[in-house]
Amino acid sequence: MPSHIINREISWLSFNERVLQEAEDKRNPLVERMRFLGIFSNNLDEFFRVRVATVRRLLKIQKQSDVSFPESPQKILNRIHDIVVTLQSRFDKIYNGIIEELERERIFIIDESELTPEQKDYVRNYYLNHVEPHIVPIMLRKSVKINMLSDDANYFLVHFDRVDKRKSIQYSLIEIPKKLSRFIVLPQHNGNKYIIYLDDVIRVNLSRIYNIFHYKHIDAHVFKITKDAELDLDDDIVVGFYDKIKKSLENRKKGEPVRFIYDQDMPEHCLKFLMKSFKLVEEESIIPGGRYHNFKDFMKFPNVGKVGLEFSRNRTLKHKYLEGNTSILQAIYQRDVLLHYPYQTFDYVIDMLREAAISPDVDSIQITLYRLADDSKIINALINAAKNGKDVVVVIELQARFDEEANLQWAKVLTDEGVRLILGVPGLKIHSKLILIKSKFDGEIKKIAHIGTGNFHEGTANVYSDISLLTSDDRITHEAEKVFRFIEKPYLWVDFQHLLVSPIYMRNALIGLIDGEIRKAQRGKQGYIFLKLNSLVDETMINKLYEASAEGVKIDLIVRGICGLVPGEEKISENIRAISILDKYLEHVRIFVFGIGAGRKYYLSSADWMTRNLDYRIEVATPVYDPRLKKEIQHFIKIQLSDNVKARFFDSEMSNSYRQSGDKKIRSQFQFYKYLSKR
Repeated sequence: MPSHIINREISWLSFNERVLQEAEDKRNPLVERMRFLGIFSNNLDEFFRVRVATVRRLLKIQKQSDVSFPESPQKILNRIHDIVVTLQSRFDKIYNGIIEELERERIFIIDESELTPEQKDYVRNYYLNHVEPHIVPIMLRKSVKINMLSDDANYFLVHFDRVDKRKSIQYSLIEIPKKLSRFIVLPQHNGNKYIIYLDDVIRVNLSRIYNIFHYKHIDAHVFKITKDAELDLDDDIVVGFYDKIKKSLENRKKGEPVRFIYDQDMPEHCLKFLMKSFKLVEEESIIPGGRYHNFKDFMKFPNVGKVGLEFSRNRTLKHKYLEGNTSILQAIYQRDVLLHYPYQTFDYVIDMLREAAISPDVDSIQITLYRLADDSKIINALINAAKNGKDVVVVIELQARFDEEANLQWAKVLTDEGVRLILGVPGLKIHSKLILIKSKFDGEIKKIAHIGTGNFHEGTANVYSDISLLTSDDRITHEAEKVFRFIEKPYLWVDFQHLLVSPIYMRNALIGLIDGEIRKAQRGKQGYIFLKLNSLVDETMINKLYEASAEGVKIDLIVRGICGLVPGEEKISENIRAISILDKYLEHVRIFVFGIGAGRKYYLSSADWMTRNLDYRIEVATPVYDPRLKKEIQHFIKIQLSDNVKARFFDSEMSNSYRQSGDKKIRSQFQFYKYLSKR
């Protein structure tokens, strides 16, 4: 069976290839295609910082202890290197093609050699007024200390030949400022628009930066180092969890290099100098690149052309039931509500918390926080509730990768404002998306729960496709309260009859639900499973799906990212169909469906089918009981399964071929927006 499971890292690279396809797809607006290049690059950075770093650790363990792994870490690293080099070459071709198309739109990205005298004056003035205060050149004597470099920045290695009799070649280092826009829009000329990289603005001014030196020649080439970003947390329970996270963040800055990208036109003596400094000898770490790096900055590429060069900004839809009510809490007491982001506004969740903060009937608010917006209205509402005398309990996850520092700061803000804080659970990440609001009416306690698939983050709610269930159903709210109790005392047994909660219950419950469909198929009835996930990599769950398929259970999968399962294999997965959808919004919804007809069970979840989600995180999947909402979810599923514009097939070759069927083109995200707008 292991031969029918695709390696996680290789599957992830296949997912990022689908992102690259979006940059290549001429059905997407031109500027958005440039931004997809940024998303591709940002993804690849994180992949090296986390996944490649992990494989390198396994390789190190193997060398030190002679332990064996099912698949050789060295072979995986070699495959990663070959795929990344191939994708990088394709990236460069797509980028150059987009540049040509921008030029047909009279938008030109130029470098310092193409500036007119007037543009050069503008660039020099821009440098003096905006850039120079951020430039801190470091003169290098012998080598570069790896721990002095940030792994999310570009650096110039500046080298110049001196005229005097001192050492002929001098090296210097300049960090390209991260706080400034990477793209500087130059004044228009004859209707043409011009953009220049910040990198080239600095290049124009090298002579000013190093004017105290006498040199014959000066030049600068970009390089970028990517470091191991994993947080190693020991089990020393004496040290406070807050302090351990803080210390681990400091250690991250000293992480070992896992990727080195350099301008392939860099002189050989410069490359040798850097490789010696970073002690880079392993082939898979070294990737030649072009003149510019940190393409993740293209996620913010400016549109200086016409409106049609970007995705149209759809009007955020109101919810027909919530919009007509003066009290959101009262509306939810009367009926369950589903919110679909970004099609519908996230403001209802913020308004619900704001109302709870001032309502005389509300006694307490409990919430789990994983990622937050920089200027979080959620935090403001919670602080306001605490000031109004509500019992506010905030569970904030300090181990949210790459948001640890921000969450440490939010933790301090909340503590200073008198909010009761729970800083996660050692050994478990809290990834559930829960709110529990308790009110008292005439001595009777009423509860409202929010259980969703996405973070309480106003920014990502505009670009991530997620679903929230707002309910006062006692079966769900009672068990949501149990989840918070479990978080406070994780070693006490808690029983769940409705919610699927990991790590104590979800895996076994899902296996039980699959077994239920297998039994139907064995009795000659129709067994059916639908899963919409971000990732499907847990081998136990994959093998269980293979077992179900072999027994005749029909299975539909929509997996955005990593998928270790191979569909369509005779006698193994021939009853499994699997697609991936990438488009304007990031597909982030997790839905589990079991059965057909009246007995069909629907779940919304924060959890993917990964070992970490099922065994090492606190996750929640909620059943949907309201028939109206079941119908709404089923319509969403039907539209997604019908996508023949942005859906790709999964196969053993990871070909990412587009699904093309029928005469009518169905682009699921656009179609679902139309469905909601009509309602």
